[in-house]
Amino acid sequence: MMDAREQRGLVLAATKPIRQVGDKWRVPSSDSEWHYFVDVTKQTCTCPDHEVRGVKCKHIFAVEFTIRRDTDDKGNVTTTKTVRLTYSQNWTKYNQAQTNEKAQFVRLLADLCHTVQQPTQATGRPRLPLSDMVFATAYKVYTGFSTRRFSTDMTEAHLDGFMENTPHFNRVSSYLSDPTMTPIFKNLVEVSSLPLKSVETDFAIDSSGFSTSRFVRWFNKKYGRELDNREWVKVHLTCGVNTHIVTAVEVSGWAANDTNYFQPLLEKTAQNFQIRELSADKAYVSRKNMELVHAVGGTPFIPFKSNAVTPTDDSTWTKMYHYFMFNRQGFLAHYHKRSNVESVFSMVKGKFGDAVRSKSDVGQVNEVLAKILCHNICVLNQAMYELGIDASFGAERSVARNVPVGAWF
Repeated sequence: MMDAREQRGLVLAATKPIRQVGDKWRVPSSDSEWHYFVDVTKQTCTCPDHEVRGVKCKHIFAVEFTIRRDTDDKGNVTTTKTVRLTYSQNWTKYNQAQTNEKAQFVRLLADLCHTVQQPTQATGRPRLPLSDMVFATAYKVYTGFSTRRFSTDMTEAHLDGFMENTPHFNRVSSYLSDPTMTPIFKNLVEVSSLPLKSVETDFAIDSSGFSTSRFVRWFNKKYGRELDNREWVKVHLTCGVNTHIVTAVEVSGWAANDTNYFQPLLEKTAQNFQIRELSADKAYVSRKNMELVHAVGGTPFIPFKSNAVTPTDDSTWTKMYHYFMFNRQGFLAHYHKRSNVESVFSMVKGKFGDAVRSKSDVGQVNEVLAKILCHNICVLNQAMYELGIDASFGAERSVARNVPVGAWF
């Protein structure tokens, strides 16, 4: 029976690109952008687990799983590298999706935002259309520009009929820090996932942090290797493992417990999708969480901790425990789908940044939610070309090119 480090090494070998560099092997970290170097001959690794505790870490196990050594009767050792499956890419459709992404992004975002209802107003100066401001804040996050440099993009969006007015850049910042925008962004993330409900049946849950400063890494906060006093915005989400679409999202402080967000994320996903499987890491392992997945018709693939006691009842926990213990390879084949949620965070951080610019707490939450929304729209754009998915949200707009720019508020 594998111990915990050996099991995690098997997961690493199956989900991460492990490469030989000279006489050593480069192994990616399972939950950060770091890489560690393993010397198989000396059984050493540069990771903190091996350096501090002097134990055989999961990275050494991962390299040993990647390399299979066969010894014949004469003592000759044959080393065979494992062959990884590769999948062909339809480069024609991929190139079409990428080259047309911005145009499609603006259209899809505008369609989504036109589903936002304008709140009633009895007195006072007429407010800006809420759909325009949701569009502007999300589009600003997509471009990565400052609000002043983003003004040109808003003017072009107005000329193309995607916005009724061209607001002052200060208004974009103020709306991004408005707490009433938080539930709107969450709802739009869920709505943007609906065109793929016929594609996704397997899901994964995890969390990751977005820094309030570019000079601090999530690794530092999570593992305590370097100390700092900065705060993090922690994002909890559920994603489909086929297209990487985010189906539900929650945001918390960096110290929040992951398992507390399992139920709301699962329930929101189950409202719109048929869940067949759900994968998560050990932070979410509990009887309650497994029963929740079973209650919505899914199978939970959550690995057990090394101190788990053999159960004797007839619960979902017991069934998955025996599956995990006596068919480890089969269990891990399903559990490995969890790596897709790490791919989602990598996609979001790589494209829209791993840090937030907003200074206020509410602004940081809304900015992260806008990043997730932008990610979903980009996934829909790709699905339109590669899967032939209809990503229209039924919103009707009048495209008016070369009309006068609206008033500045």
